[in-house]
Amino acid sequence: MSYPNLFIETERLLIRPFKMEDIDPSYAMNLDAEVSRYTADGGVVSKKEIERRIVENVFGDYEKHGFGRLAVELKGENKFIGFTGLKYLEDMNEVDLGYRFMKEYWGKGIATESARACVNLGFETIGLSKIIAMVLPENRGSIRVIEKLNFEYEKDIIEDNQLAKIYSLIKKNAPNCI
Repeated sequence: MSYPNLFIETERLLIRPFKMEDIDPSYAMNLDAEVSRYTADGGVVSKKEIERRIVENVFGDYEKHGFGRLAVELKGENKFIGFTGLKYLEDMNEVDLGYRFMKEYWGKGIATESARACVNLGFETIGLSKIIAMVLPENRGSIRVIEKLNFEYEKDIIEDNQLAKIYSLIKKNAPNCI
């Protein structure tokens, strides 16, 4: 099934729905301990687990909600470099912004550029009024990204037996995103 609303082009990036060809590079990215250091999902156990997460969770979210995490490529390179996107968290009844990139793409503004595009997608295309971002307190880089987009600290929670900070952005407070 095609999801034309989930294709986003920014100045440097092509943001698109995941495909089966993204399993191998996604697995390789998640094997890097620094990349998975600040994730609350316990890291990657196997390529089979990455495949299950993409097929069941990501493709399942596209089918069920019409949106989900999206693969990211640099324009002209046709190469998976990470993911970004929105995910509906049923247990919280919230939509979460998330992103993860291969280490060689850190510090280049890619997370901010892709996150801004996804916030715009959420507010303008999907029609959301609020987006949250869950961040481990020691992940200063990720906190800087969401603060650039006007997300504000809301509360602390325990997620997967870890302290996490919830930041939120209300549509009316998102002028630099949309």
